[in-house]
Formats: sequence, C-alpha cells, structure tokens
Amino acid sequence: MKRFFPILVLVCAAGAWAQTPNTPAQASPQDSTTTPSASLVPDKEGEDNARKAKAVLDQAIQALGGQAYLTIRDREQQGRTYGFHHGRSSGEGTLFWGFWEFPDKERVEITKERDIAELYVGNKGYELTYKGAHPLEAKDLDPYLRRRRFSLETILRTWRNDPSVAILYEGNAIAAQHASLRVTLINAQNESVSLFVDADTHLPVKKTFEWRDPVDRQKNLEEEVYENYRQVSGVMTPFNITRYFNGDMSNERFLFSVTINQGLDQAMFDPNSGYNPNKVPAKH
Repeated sequence: MKRFFPILVLVCAAGAWAQTPNTPAQASPQDSTTTPSASLVPDKEGEDNARKAKAVLDQAIQALGGQAYLTIRDREQQGRTYGFHHGRSSGEGTLFWGFWEFPDKERVEITKERDIAELYVGNKGYELTYKGAHPLEAKDLDPYLRRRRFSLETILRTWRNDPSVAILYEGNAIAAQHASLRVTLINAQNESVSLFVDADTHLPVKKTFEWRDPVDRQKNLEEEVYENYRQVSGVMTPFNITRYFNGDMSNERFLFSVTINQGLDQAMFDPNSGYNPNKVPAKH
C-alpha cells in the first residue's frame, strides 16, 4: 500500500565541523553552499497534513458525543443479524443480544432462548452451550480479533492518541453515498485503516482495512458501513451496521435497542461461571 506510507516530519541536523584557532577546519566545495539553518527546516506540508487529519478525527469524536463517547465503559444491545455468503443472504436472520465492555470483553447470545453464546475475553474466545465452554478454533477466533484491532472504538480511543501512529489526511471521497473526508491511520506494524467521515455531520460513515492472508499471501479488504444514527445516553450510535469482505456483503445488523454504561454482570464474561441470562434479576 504505497499510498498509505506515512508522511513523516523530517528534521535533519547538519553537522558542523568543530573549529578552534589551533585546528582550522578543512573546507570542501559542499561546505560553501550548505547552511545549518536550511537543513533544520521541518516538513511543513507533512505537519499541516497531520494536523488536518487529526482535526477530522476530533470532529468525528465530537459528533459521536465527545467525552460521553470517549468514556463509554459498557454497552448492551439487542437486534437481528444476517449472514451472507458471496454476497447472498444465508438465512432469515437471527435474534441476538450483545454485551460489550471496553476494551476487550464481548458476549453475543443468539436464539430466542439465548442458550448459545460466543464469548471473547482478551485474546481468548469460547463457544458456550448447555455442554459448557469450548475454546474457539483459530479460524473462528482470528477474524474477530482482527476486527476488534481495527474497530471504530480502537481507532478513535487508542490509535488516535498513540504517538507512534501516523495519521494522514487523504481529502474528499464518496463513501456509502456520502460526501466524506478520508483519513488513514498507520501503526508501527505498518497496519493501516481508513475512516470516512461525513463532510456535513462529521459522523463516521465507513471504515476499511486490508490484511494479507498468511496462507495464500493474498490481500483481503474488509469494510464496515454505519447508518441510522440515533442518540443514546448522549452518544450517537449507528443502529444499522453492514460489513463487506472483498466487496461482497458478509454481515448486516439491525439494532432494536441500545443501552450504555448501565453496568454489566461480570459473571457473563467468565466462561466457567455458569451464567444464565434467563435467570438474571431485572434491572430497576
């Protein structure tokens, strides 16, 4: 991704030969045309680009709720999710209940009985059924961990404040039929993610990132589109989220309800706790 290489601020100090009355410096033809002041000039264009990129991200954070967004501790949501295979729907959709705690805990319960769940804690994942907890295989766990590493929350709450991350402003773009501003972030591992922010509302409308398959070495493109924003506890929340894999729709979620910072029972994140969502006392 040559176009994603960071624009770095270059400050080059030209070394001057030390001179004393007893040890005259040996001048060279280049010395007569080189001045330290010229070599200490920073890359103004690169600095301006980085400032503009960070300003776009800061506008997005403010549009999402500012400090209320940055201090989200947990989120509970209910909705229906649809899977797709090669862009075609693979069913009528599944009810789900999702529970998320920043930065690395998530539980997703499916079926009306909520008796099947996927649990992610740190870098581990489990499938929970009436038979107990079973660790997820790498082929099922790795895609989730990759999406979490490039998630919107991680980008705006972690990458944005990491001094080792290069942030580039890439100008105007059309994303999900919105006139947008594009910003690309590149971390120290040379991983990059692009965020498209609506030019008018400043809300994120799309996120994209690429990764190389470790087996066939081919690049894959993942995209996420955010729509139907509603305010929840002072935070603008997308109630429709669509994912794409190499241009094909792979998942679509429609949320019915969302609550933020209501406090979550920590037992739900323990794979061995025997937590039963149908026996949890109602919140008052």
